[in-house]
Amino acid sequence: MTEQQPSRRETILQALAGLLETDPGARITTANLARTVGVTEAALYRHFPSKRKMFESLIEFAEDAVFSRCQLILQDQDDARVRLQQLAHLVLVFAERNPGLCRVLTGDALVGEDEALRRRSSQFFERLETQVRQVLKEGEIRQGLRPRTSAARGADWLLVFIEGRIQRFARSSFLRLPTTDFDESWALVAEGLWGTP
Repeated sequence: MTEQQPSRRETILQALAGLLETDPGARITTANLARTVGVTEAALYRHFPSKRKMFESLIEFAEDAVFSRCQLILQDQDDARVRLQQLAHLVLVFAERNPGLCRVLTGDALVGEDEALRRRSSQFFERLETQVRQVLKEGEIRQGLRPRTSAARGADWLLVFIEGRIQRFARSSFLRLPTTDFDESWALVAEGLWGTP
């Protein structure tokens, strides 16, 4: 059985993510991307009408990958504490395995691009925060878990932890892995949310 070759569209997105990882300070141009893929700029535009659409496709890939797995966690786990621990770990593992995408999700790679694209990238974390807030509320209702603060503030605090680790990963040129000492860090996060790890 032979492995299926990625489509040209997938190849372009993989090359874009690769450039974002290997050349973190550089602005990505379509000319540079076309050279990396081994096609003309016109060929890029046959698959994507604009560079913005390429970035949007990377964001959509991240959303599909992360939130489809989030749903599996929510189906498999009843305990809100376990759900949140696994959701946080999932996002950090995804970031660690996809360094180039971190730069898109944090907006770092979008400096100088369309402002609407930056807003689009921030929707990933807004959606994640909404999910976390819902888990906190359900934990309170179904399990009687009493958070130290409101679900909104708890979700905000957890997102600061997740986003901070991803930002540090990108800022360190992908050397400081976001999952390092996760269990120990999670115990502190859990204590901050509920008063007990």
